[in-house]
Amino acid sequence: MSATATPASTPESAAPALPAAGSSFYTAMRLLPKERREAMYAVYAFCRAVDDVADDGGTRAVRQVELDRWRADIDALYAGRPAPRVRDLVEPVRRFGLKREDFQAVIDGMAMDAVEDIVAPDAETLDLYCDRVASAVGRLSVRIFGMPEADGIRLAWHQGRALQLTNILRDIDEDAERGRLYLPREKLQAIGLADPTPVEAISHPRIGEVCASLAREAEDHYQATWEIIRRSPRKATKAARLMAAAYHLYLKSVLARGWAMPRARVKPGKLALLGVVLRHGLL
Repeated sequence: MSATATPASTPESAAPALPAAGSSFYTAMRLLPKERREAMYAVYAFCRAVDDVADDGGTRAVRQVELDRWRADIDALYAGRPAPRVRDLVEPVRRFGLKREDFQAVIDGMAMDAVEDIVAPDAETLDLYCDRVASAVGRLSVRIFGMPEADGIRLAWHQGRALQLTNILRDIDEDAERGRLYLPREKLQAIGLADPTPVEAISHPRIGEVCASLAREAEDHYQATWEIIRRSPRKATKAARLMAAAYHLYLKSVLARGWAMPRARVKPGKLALLGVVLRHGLL
């Protein structure tokens, strides 16, 4: 897609993006009361727009300029001068006390992909990336859900990392096709890969060791997520519970599939997903 044709280049005339019907996110958000659901859709539309810039927004220079425009629009929103493309955020910000720094963190996370392709980041950089693109969204979300502040922030910290590490493990082949590799440098070095290309890394016969180690980190974050959820009000954690349970199915699916080439893209079975909805969506 050319820079002039990207959705982020003409956001003022575009309809707000909505999550795909049937997706885990869509199902989880449908559980919320109307005003909270609409607030989450507004946050989703913002995240989708800046993600489109990072992935398909034209040249790197164009992407940087467009992300800077988004930064300016968020600043203007909090200064009481919202641009047309962020007006749907005015009421959520006012009603739920959403923080400017969390929106800016999301943009900063997208910039990490836009400025250059991420390839084998060190563990600290990977954690920063997960915080920006996932846990920052979680911090916005838990305020909309109505979580108590301290546990809400803890939940966002752990659940964001759990979900993002799951995405990384699920998408290693697709990311490599884009020239990206999110597996941490230290784990790759442990199997003898000092400076691999994404394709070299994911084709290595011991790549399963790296992925299994990262999966254990994700599992630790899922366990911490559930500990927080269990001690929190059920009404405020319904959407978070469904998201955690659904994404955990993806993690279990990639582990069951294994890492030998060729790797089929995994998707949990419909009955398993239905069970998650029935267990966490109706209780």
